[in-house]
Amino acid sequence: MNRYALYLIAAMLLVGSNVGVGKSIVAFIPVSLFALLRFVIAIAVLWPLLRPSKMKRVQRGEWVNLFLQALFGTFMFTLLMLNGVQRTSAVAAGVITSTIPAVVALFSWFFLKERPNGRALVSIALAIIGVVVINVAQNAHGANSTNGGSESSFAGNLMVLGAVCCESFYVILSRRLTQTLPAIDICAYTHGFGLLLMLPLGLPALVSFDYASVGAGTWTLVLWYGLSASIFSFWLWMKGIRHVDGSLAGVFSAVLPIAAAVYGIAFLGERPTLAHGIALACVVAGIALASIRARPVPPMAS
Repeated sequence: MNRYALYLIAAMLLVGSNVGVGKSIVAFIPVSLFALLRFVIAIAVLWPLLRPSKMKRVQRGEWVNLFLQALFGTFMFTLLMLNGVQRTSAVAAGVITSTIPAVVALFSWFFLKERPNGRALVSIALAIIGVVVINVAQNAHGANSTNGGSESSFAGNLMVLGAVCCESFYVILSRRLTQTLPAIDICAYTHGFGLLLMLPLGLPALVSFDYASVGAGTWTLVLWYGLSASIFSFWLWMKGIRHVDGSLAGVFSAVLPIAAAVYGIAFLGERPTLAHGIALACVVAGIALASIRARPVPPMAS
């Protein structure tokens, strides 16, 4: 295995573990404040790329595309994902998040009229089966309890699925834009828009929150999440995808739910069930199947 393949694995490990890291953080910090801080941290690093002289060369149509990418791939994705992991397990969220390749194929079929081949159709079906298995199992477990956990988990799973849909829209929108703009510039511009979109939601919490009530460990996780979700994972993925055959790139997405599960088990005390194992097997099998002789995978937003 060459170093570029290791870059892709590292990127997916970061994305997967961030599912659990986000769950750890929102237990102590409001989602709106955490989401805003994520963008503040990203822009603090990426601001040298926001030079007026460079931005003037971006066409009006490209700005519209960038705004839509920011709306779906950073703003809505972040809110839905963080609110989702607050209500469901990191293991379940990781499995659902790993269906992104299948949802991209499905949306490409619906919106771009790119008819999927037989392997892609099977991959989509396996992803749907995986999500259904998780929800059915959690609903059955909740029906046997009296704490209302089933409704909360189902709502959380729906939010994570919504985040997957937003990320898939981002991937589709990025296909055209990556042909005319450098990927790192797209990252900077979309996070700039994301910061502006998040300000009205996060500003009240930014002013009123009791910062002393949160320990240094949690603030360290906030800093790590902001850097890894916005910059490290993006850079690693772009560095690797340029040198790894497209037929292998999609397979590395299977690392995501494994990383999320490991974090949930090791740090959150979660215990995966047989249903999680079945769902994970379905999704991983679908990713591997669809990645056979696949086209290069577009960069991920977050």
